[in-house]
Amino acid sequence: MLVTTIINGLVLGGTYALLAMGLTIQYGIARIMNLAYGETIIAAAFLAFVLNSTLGVAPLVSLLVAAPAGFALSYLIYGLMLHPLVKRSKGRASLEVDSILATFGLLFVIQGVMLVFFGGNYISYTYMNFGIDILGSSVAANRLTALILALVLGGGLYLLLTRTLWGTALRAVSVAPQSAPLVGIDADRAARFAFALGGALATCGGVVISMYQTFTASSGVIFTMKALIVVILGGVGNLAGALSAGLLLGLVETLVATYVSPGLTLAAVYFIFLGVLLWRPSGLFGRAR
Repeated sequence: MLVTTIINGLVLGGTYALLAMGLTIQYGIARIMNLAYGETIIAAAFLAFVLNSTLGVAPLVSLLVAAPAGFALSYLIYGLMLHPLVKRSKGRASLEVDSILATFGLLFVIQGVMLVFFGGNYISYTYMNFGIDILGSSVAANRLTALILALVLGGGLYLLLTRTLWGTALRAVSVAPQSAPLVGIDADRAARFAFALGGALATCGGVVISMYQTFTASSGVIFTMKALIVVILGGVGNLAGALSAGLLLGLVETLVATYVSPGLTLAAVYFIFLGVLLWRPSGLFGRAR
């Protein structure tokens, strides 16, 4: 029973980690609090649904379309809407406020477009809906895919950020954006690339969750809130922290639902969240200030 619960918790946590990695890059490096992040996830879910239902394209194959599209769209959004905010901002605090207001409006624009094309009904389809035996526990293959993809993407990006000059430049912009140009780093270009990369990761998460979860055009805010909780728990801009916090969150929810009460899962999550905000605002895996 305990082994099954832990496995299910890790699988659920893999989904949370996959959804949160893009937001932690956008917020940690580009300094943009993107409230339209969940709508990017839902847009990718609809894209996977359309490709699968009309052309018979497998969702995992549609990642080859969704990820570049998410990157390009986020790159364009940053250049047209967010770059002017960055240029006029007087500091990190003012940029965060401006980006929250701007992306809050963008949220409703994207949501409105999806409502026009897809309506407000719940959408679902199934793919890889079969069990895989792990240590005597049956785990749905489509959910296990989320965990595998989170580990692969998270591990790969972590190595790129810590072992390459490109990653060093991005981390320098995250730590000291005003000082980065002094060593020849184009801070604006790095921030735009990071925001676009976060959009690509969001679309990957959207495609994967579409394989086993129902969704509507207006359900993006739920994913934004879950991703934000994971980002804060793991430490803003900390990719390994987002991965670890996502897995931890999945374990907590599953253990509470199994051994305490399903009705207390959200209460347990927000209890931990508030505790971290009060006693370790830099996150469980972030650097203490």
